[in-house]
Amino acid sequence: MRSHLRLADLLPVSTVGLRSRPGRAALSVLGVAIGIAAMVAVLGVTRSSQADVLTEIDRVGTNLLTVANGKTLRGGEARLPVTAGQAVARTQGVLSAAVTATLPVRVYRTDRIPAGRTGGLSVRVADPGLLTTLDGALLHGRFLDPALGRYPAVVLGHYAATTLGIRDVTDRPRVYLGDHWYTVVGVMAPVDLAPELDTAALIGAATATDDFGYEGNPTRIFVRAQTERTDEVAGLLGRAANPAHPEEVAVSRPSEALTARLAVTDATTVLLLGLGAVALLVGGIGIANVLVISVLERRGEIGLRRALGATRGHVGAQFLVESLLLGAAGGTAGVILGALITYATATGRGWPALVPPAAIGAGLAAAVLIGAGAGLYPALRAARLSPTEALRTL
Repeated sequence: MRSHLRLADLLPVSTVGLRSRPGRAALSVLGVAIGIAAMVAVLGVTRSSQADVLTEIDRVGTNLLTVANGKTLRGGEARLPVTAGQAVARTQGVLSAAVTATLPVRVYRTDRIPAGRTGGLSVRVADPGLLTTLDGALLHGRFLDPALGRYPAVVLGHYAATTLGIRDVTDRPRVYLGDHWYTVVGVMAPVDLAPELDTAALIGAATATDDFGYEGNPTRIFVRAQTERTDEVAGLLGRAANPAHPEEVAVSRPSEALTARLAVTDATTVLLLGLGAVALLVGGIGIANVLVISVLERRGEIGLRRALGATRGHVGAQFLVESLLLGAAGGTAGVILGALITYATATGRGWPALVPPAAIGAGLAAAVLIGAGAGLYPALRAARLSPTEALRTL
């Protein structure tokens, strides 16, 4: 009668080698787990990072445009007309516009600091509507309004306030701008789409004119456009800001920098996935090596089973299932480890922790396939052993 191997007996037979040498099996599982964990963690961290960027884009919007003074034909710095802000605000499709201008003045905590130590901070003129246009927020105090703009009052960007050591405005701290003392009335929260404002001290146009000779020429105008007309508005702003020389006007969309981060993240993901695949391949080679050694060590067992009636298919199935179990165990451990790495990284950076279901499924499938591929040669080698030849090792 033909020999049969029941499925119920296949699993216990296939785990004999794993149970007899648990240390070797654990190392094989670890090799696959590292590769799968690397791939799952890369996909999970990437998805979490992208989710954070997309949330940031949704929050700040893609309809913010900036109009800045560009370069002249001779390479010098161009100047925007005094009427640029009003003309931009009247452009069709523009919801709001806020003018800012950089002043050749530095801000210090006291008047005892040498002039050369700027700390990277700047002084800018700001419209009262700047905070609304940027959809920004204040951490402390209040923003400039038409009344405050006529007095020596200043609003600090987040980084500027930190550098100057100002944490609160309840006691009305003062800072030194040029040769004048200004009272800090507010501190802004970080502005994602206008990081230059984080390092700035903002004052009103009226006091800038009186104290520093500000002539009204803006250097940057922030514009909120109707979302569906953003591209159209971007094409009109150059001529609106400077009708005589529209080529000297630089129009940009700050949200494009966030979109570029997504593209860079995708490119980095491909590279890291390749490294994870190499680690997974190394793990598969480790399984194959363990099983080949196992076949050599268990030649006597294989010969005895063949002599008792086991077919080549039974012996081959035993070692193939053993490799599949190693791969599946490594895949499961790798998915769990990769998910934990993703959660820890995302939580530490304040991102939403996301592990794509496709990454989990693909990780397990890849581990099983690696296990099957790694065990195929040892299984065939064990199946080809002759009973008489194998029994000689007993």
